[in-house]
Amino acid sequence: MTRIGRLFEKLKREGRCGMIAYLTAGDPTPDATPGLVAALERGGADLIELGVPFSDPIADGPVIQRAGDRALRAGMTLAKVLDSAREIRRRSEIPLLLFTYLNPVLRYGFGRLANDAKEAGIDGCLLIDVSVEEAEEYVHVTRAAGLDTVFLAAPTSTEERLRLVAKYSSGFIYLVSRTGITGERDNIAGSALPLIERMRAQTNLPLAMGFGVSKPEHVAALAGHVEAVVVGSAIVRQIERDPAGLEAFMRNLTSPLAMRDAAIN
Repeated sequence: MTRIGRLFEKLKREGRCGMIAYLTAGDPTPDATPGLVAALERGGADLIELGVPFSDPIADGPVIQRAGDRALRAGMTLAKVLDSAREIRRRSEIPLLLFTYLNPVLRYGFGRLANDAKEAGIDGCLLIDVSVEEAEEYVHVTRAAGLDTVFLAAPTSTEERLRLVAKYSSGFIYLVSRTGITGERDNIAGSALPLIERMRAQTNLPLAMGFGVSKPEHVAALAGHVEAVVVGSAIVRQIERDPAGLEAFMRNLTSPLAMRDAAIN
């Protein structure tokens, strides 16, 4: 079992919802990434998504697009993201999920990446634009290396696609609360809860929900429905504005989870 699997077992035992934090590795510089991850962990993050910067991030809104551009200009590469993971592992056992588009992985090589990622301390991979209908080879190679494979499900996913997402996912399933690109929103989409119910009918795997989750009240609204919430753009914007304030920002986001945990116990 990976650190991801052990985390969700721990969350279940404790009766609490987890916090998954995304950041673009290499933003603002490659050297800054391990320290930013440490700040997120101190602020209450349970799992880190290490985003690999990519030149054509079709699923990302302007905040993460700018972060990717800064990281690429600073010289960040997929190999250097793995170097960051190694550095993080020197001080932390927090689960790490590699979050990337398919093209950098194709250039690097599925087998090579799976083995190198495992050696670097990565626990799983999420290829945001891979077609789940054509994922069997990728899943086989990645699982053989001992990594989890996480797939996305959206409100527009058909029942057959949800079935395939359940079949090929391990660790957890990432639910997209709304259609469209990443970014902060004022409210949780009305499509969020029906998607959770549809996915529950297909799997017993833990569910995490992201896209548009950016405020403590969003976290509070979802905490009773999924095993984890995912925050991305709001964190990346905080890094863009004031990286020194990242830990306090994360504490504010996770405060509803702490209060809920206290109420349960």
